[in-house]
Amino acid sequence: MISFQPTEEQQMIMDTVRSFALEQMREQGHEAEESRTLSTSLLASAKELGLIPANIPEQYGGFGEGHSALTGTLFAEELGYGDLSAALHILSPASVATPLVAFGTEEQKQTYLPKFAEDSFFASAALVEPTWNFDPAELKTTAQKTENGYVISGQKSHVITDGEGEQLFLLYARDEETGTTQAFLVERTAEGVTVGERERGMGLGALRYHTVTFDEVEVPAAAKLGGDGGVDVTKLLNYARVGTAALATGLAKASYEYAQEYAKNREAFGKPVAQFQSIAFMLAEMRIAVESMRLLTWEAAWKLDQNEDATQAAVLAKQYADEYVLQVADRAVQILGGHGYIREYPVERWLREARVFGAVEGLAMV
Repeated sequence: MISFQPTEEQQMIMDTVRSFALEQMREQGHEAEESRTLSTSLLASAKELGLIPANIPEQYGGFGEGHSALTGTLFAEELGYGDLSAALHILSPASVATPLVAFGTEEQKQTYLPKFAEDSFFASAALVEPTWNFDPAELKTTAQKTENGYVISGQKSHVITDGEGEQLFLLYARDEETGTTQAFLVERTAEGVTVGERERGMGLGALRYHTVTFDEVEVPAAAKLGGDGGVDVTKLLNYARVGTAALATGLAKASYEYAQEYAKNREAFGKPVAQFQSIAFMLAEMRIAVESMRLLTWEAAWKLDQNEDATQAAVLAKQYADEYVLQVADRAVQILGGHGYIREYPVERWLREARVFGAVEGLAMV
């Protein structure tokens, strides 16, 4: 049976992350968007939370017993509740750490997992390709087997970076030998890796993300995640779908609660606008959507932790979240009226950010 009550440890993590999300992420969200920069103090505080090492076993430099998608879902929602740009940056290393814990060889785990506790280390996934027909199962980026390892060529978009420091990419490519999508550990400093100019979109102004070109990048055979056997990419995509749905739930919850509070305090014709039937109905539907998003996400995460086939549940959670986070954010703007269109009010930013969920695959992983 699925339990709807977090454990004592999970509740403590949720309370801690929610406090951080409100007091720091939410407070700095507007300034970060306008300056297109996440403050170093915010990122340092996020590092102190230890969210990534908490999912890494002690023998590999972490302080957790093991990885839990459900626990990751709980704190991902709280991060999305604070600020999406900051949340994606904070969770980016998990998109590499989680696959390493789940599928890495002993050598790969010993080499890379301890680095996630280092302040100067950053990691991110390179999955999405800048093509109109992008399909994770039919990637254009290729990995050609050679006597010494692999030669990788292709281009990836929406790759999150952390300035110029040490960075590890988990690059997804079509293994030409097996004809399947596999993952490869590639250092940013490898010859043939070119990080393009920082991209700009309609949202996520504070997040650094780029198009990265891999031009005949040579990597050893040991760089293939999971060794010769490779990885179950479908399961990794499910982790990403669940993580993305959790972030969307957090953003939708923030939009709903902000609109609800505004409607309670904003008066028209002598009474709070929340008492008008049209506004009350919108708020009720927004609440239903948030709760539905959360339950679908929890179910998919629970199935992942039980080693069940979670593909259907993960796809349903993400598809529902993609649609309804946009609807909830749009209605928040509608409830605020003219104020909802002003940049000083966060719902304007949240509506722009909500659009990214249906446009980009594999935003985050838990």
